[in-house]
Amino acid sequence: MDLILLFTIFIVALFLGVELITKVPPTLHTPLMSASNAISGITLVGALLAAGSGAGTLVKVLGFVAVTLATINVVGGYMVTSRMLVMFKRK
Repeated sequence: MDLILLFTIFIVALFLGVELITKVPPTLHTPLMSASNAISGITLVGALLAAGSGAGTLVKVLGFVAVTLATINVVGGYMVTSRMLVMFKRK
């Protein structure tokens, strides 16, 4: 695809994502965080597959970086979800 088209799709997706997130009521944030954690888990599996492939050194290094960042994303997402659930508990 043309670079301009890909950049345009990226910008439209960015604006759409911001609009969707700002319109979500606070009661739905916890389920959405759980869903995004599941998606991050899928990303982690893809990163593991990329890191484990024997394609070359650059692919292995980028796969390792992807595994590290995806792991941080998954763990951080579950920590935030846990903190949000504590906020909704009755005292």
